[in-house]
Amino acid sequence: MTQTQQPENRILRFFPASTANPRRLTREQVARFNEKGYVTGLDVYTPTEADRNRAYFDMLLKRVEDANDGRDAYSINGYHCQCAGLWDIVTEPRILDYVQDILGPDFVAWGTHYFCKLPRDPKHVPWHQDASYWPLTPSKTVTVWLAIDDADRANGAMKVIPGTHTKGHLAFDHAGPDEKVVLGQKVRNAESFGDPAWIELKAGQISLHADMLVHGSDPNTSDRRRCGLTIRYATTDVRSTANWNKMSILCRGADAENYWANLPRPADDTPAALAWQKPAPGAAS
Repeated sequence: MTQTQQPENRILRFFPASTANPRRLTREQVARFNEKGYVTGLDVYTPTEADRNRAYFDMLLKRVEDANDGRDAYSINGYHCQCAGLWDIVTEPRILDYVQDILGPDFVAWGTHYFCKLPRDPKHVPWHQDASYWPLTPSKTVTVWLAIDDADRANGAMKVIPGTHTKGHLAFDHAGPDEKVVLGQKVRNAESFGDPAWIELKAGQISLHADMLVHGSDPNTSDRRRCGLTIRYATTDVRSTANWNKMSILCRGADAENYWANLPRPADDTPAALAWQKPAPGAAS
């Protein structure tokens, strides 16, 4: 099955960063983001803080596993407005400074998803563009990929095809029912656009990538887990065709039309916060 048409009523193209005086990125890094579609190896958390992030995820994963309700290591999706510890990561000022250098002063966080590849996980993420999945317009989301564990080629680190964010919305096929994939869109002939680059990170580091950048990841062939938290930030002028503005946090600046929700920090991480919910559709990494 193939898909070739531009999604109806959505503007899908790259919007370059125009920050003149970045807070944490260098001007060269901003220019690289505009040229390549990503920037990586950015330090945020200290090793001690990274250990705390990992322990926090371990706790969430154990709750999911103990519930025995059909969820798996990919199921902690969209809990940023229900779990206090996750809300704190989403609003971490050191992360927001990097995001502001790309998006400008006014932006929200509208989504989060832990992508946890357990040791020897055979699933892979086909080449895809995030914005192709999302009912958002225009395509002004930047994804922060926070390494919970060390991520390298052996354990299934994310890989990207630099420069593909400027190619517009690319034609894709759908994975077949027997393919071991996380989500199903597969950009056609993706590697004809150039050689892949791997996003290898130490726990506590982040990368940033544009929502039009072609990316994916291989199976985890190692005996080590690979977990990363994706945080989706968008400028406040973005609109949703499917009420995706309801689970958002105003992170910086103003939302002039009060379109986005600005949900407050949860009181704690109650068991109810991890009750079963149908995961929202979204792109994987």
